[in-house]
Amino acid sequence: MFASETWSLYVTLLLVFYSLVIIFFVVRGMRKTKNIDDFAIGSNGFPAWAVGLSLAASMTSAATFIINPGFIALYGFAGIISFGVVMPIAIFASLIFFTKAFQKHGSTVKALTMAQWIGKRYDSKGLTIFFAFLSLLLITFIVLICVGLTQIISKSLNLEPFYVLLGLVIFVFGYMMFGGANSMVYTNTIQAVLMFIVALILILSGVEYFNHGIEGFINTLKDIDPQLVKTTNEKSFLFRDYFEIIACQIVIGIAIVCQPHIITKSLFLKDAKSVNKYLFVAISCMTVFFLVVFVGLYARITFPDLAIEGVPLKMDELVSAYVVKTFSAGVGVLIVAGLISAGLSTLEGLIQSLSTTISTDLITPLFPSVKKISSVALNKIVIILLAIVSFWLSYDQIINPNVSVAIFAQNGVYAYFAAAFVPVLFGIYFKKVSKNAVFIASFSAVALHFIIYYGRITSYMQEPVNNPGVSAAIAIVASFIIGNLLYLFSKKKV
Repeated sequence: MFASETWSLYVTLLLVFYSLVIIFFVVRGMRKTKNIDDFAIGSNGFPAWAVGLSLAASMTSAATFIINPGFIALYGFAGIISFGVVMPIAIFASLIFFTKAFQKHGSTVKALTMAQWIGKRYDSKGLTIFFAFLSLLLITFIVLICVGLTQIISKSLNLEPFYVLLGLVIFVFGYMMFGGANSMVYTNTIQAVLMFIVALILILSGVEYFNHGIEGFINTLKDIDPQLVKTTNEKSFLFRDYFEIIACQIVIGIAIVCQPHIITKSLFLKDAKSVNKYLFVAISCMTVFFLVVFVGLYARITFPDLAIEGVPLKMDELVSAYVVKTFSAGVGVLIVAGLISAGLSTLEGLIQSLSTTISTDLITPLFPSVKKISSVALNKIVIILLAIVSFWLSYDQIINPNVSVAIFAQNGVYAYFAAAFVPVLFGIYFKKVSKNAVFIASFSAVALHFIIYYGRITSYMQEPVNNPGVSAAIAIVASFIIGNLLYLFSKKKV
């Protein structure tokens, strides 16, 4: 047992209250959702501060709050530099670079999804269908969040993960069938506020470990494992050198913005004038959220041998175990609420964007007969199918993790935004780009990523478990070079 009876009771009450609040906003959003356009981007523009909080909540998920700190617990300072410093800076720079232009183009072409935006920008239905197919890779991210949430809830309630996962999937996918963007922006806003409070509590929770100053804190970690305080960690498969820690994370951080539940958030705004305020709110919030990975060091000091009462802890369980052990039932409930918010905020965005893409950009063009079904009804059927697939894959990751569900998720998600990077970049900043050049560059990115990873190409791919960031970074750079060469060739030809 991880949690006391009091803790479990408090968390049960929290889940009931939390569910009722969500249902309230879903019912409110459902009244405004009359068609697929309302589901995808909302029936009206939203205030910049609300969309900014929604982006911050969507972008920093269960991975940031629950899964990534586990890597830090295992591998120390090298992970802090990678996940807590380099990647956030690259993400913020990329958001600023892409958002204004994407919002302007998105409003012009009236795109509901990333696949639609790319297809309309290059006047190619084929590209729309290609990216709709690629969006299926984002199911891996849904799985990561489901696993992270299942771990924190099951540990808090002392329940078998199977039943927690089943209830979670039925509830979240169930309410996402109705509200869409109209409810999601408001639930995300509340979730972001909760996450901000919890992030501060978690970051400050290890203050006692600094009683002897920073040097004392470092010495404590060094006594557990000297590798924990080094800026690179040769024992890891993610942070072995500065190429993995810095170069790869810069490339990944820049490209990661090219995900539908992230970059399309700017289409929720009332007008282009709101973009600066939207970005300021989002980046300010995310700065605090990304610092939560530091909690992984506290968890390692709390569980120096990575076990509790002699029972080994899986990496994905470490933060959940730390929270249950460190906090009283009263504060713990607030922490659990924040961790649940971190997961649900991104999960909602993924379900909303992915279901819209599959129903409008994949099924409808390929199977014209489904036009007899209303777009909203078709979207609900897609969400049900997504729920079934997500449950099956998530439970498999809980009982048979390959080190962490994060590796499974990164492989899929990195492949998607590696493919999307060139089309989004060229579509915003280049004129008269050949759709063939964009397709070749995108296809090359996906193919190279998987060939390098599964073909174990390069010295970085020789471990039992490898770093998807390396293969994705190489694929993104190669795709960018290929795209530019094809673009320059086509200009000379003209």
